[in-house]
Order: sequence, then C-alpha cells, then structure tokens
Amino acid sequence: MLKKFETLIALDKTDRKILDHLQKDGSLTNQQLADKVGLSPSPCLRRVRALEQNGVIVRTATILNHKKLGLALTAIILIGMDRHTPERFAAFEEAVSAYPEVLECYLITGHDADYMLKVVVPDMDHYHHFLLNQITRIAGVSGVHSSFVLRRVLDNTALPLGYLS
Repeated sequence: MLKKFETLIALDKTDRKILDHLQKDGSLTNQQLADKVGLSPSPCLRRVRALEQNGVIVRTATILNHKKLGLALTAIILIGMDRHTPERFAAFEEAVSAYPEVLECYLITGHDADYMLKVVVPDMDHYHHFLLNQITRIAGVSGVHSSFVLRRVLDNTALPLGYLS
C-alpha cells in the first residue's frame, strides 16, 4: 500500500538516464548500465543503490507473455462497494491482494464504481468461477461490471521521465 504522503526525490540527468535504461531492460549488468550512461561502474552502482534506498526503484521484475502461459483472458472489473468506510475498503483491499489473478487494483473516482481491477485468467470458465466464488463473496461488494480486453494496444511499464527537471 502507498504511504499517504510520499517524499519527492530530486533526480539529475544521470539519474534519469539510469532509470530510463533500467525500465527498458532491468537485466542490464552494472557494467552495461555504466557504459550506457557514461559512468564508471562504481559511481553507477552507488547511484542505483541510492535510488533503491530512496524508494525510487521499488523492485525489478520480469514481464511475461500471458498468452504463451495459457492466460489468454484479461478482464477489467469495476467494483462498487455498499459502504464507503475505511474498514470496508481495507477489508476489500486485503481480500483482493490475496488473489494471484488480480494484477492491479485501483481505488478510483469518476465511475459508478469504487475499485478497478485488472485480472488475468486462462479462459471465460475460470473467470466465471473467480467472479462468483471469490470477488462477489467479498463483504461489501455491491456491484460488479466486467469488460474484457480484445487486444493489447499499448502495454508499457516504463514511466515517462523526460518531463522531470
């Protein structure tokens, strides 16, 4: 869960270059990264460690191809809650955090929903089972609207760093 108030970290041009390269390829060795950003390995590693310690780099992940693993169905689920209390929201967030099918969960505004989930499952039968036996059984869920992804047009994990000064 995100902290209520995050401290902003000042980044210089070299930090932004490091982050840009790591977002594109997190498997770069320190030597490869240092070469790409124009540093020697020791200062490059110190900068990466500082970015990790300051919470700018949260973790390194490997992106998998859903379909090649048999996870062909991606659903976006809008969830309405019966009561808008901190306890109800905390219980919902704890429950969905335990489901490996849920890749993303957002508390949202601007819709007739309180949460938006991104879910990946093998097929419609699995989705139906997941929806009826897990999501709708969470205390406080009062409405569910599902949409299904037909095609990924853009699937990017990299943050745009070019506008940072």
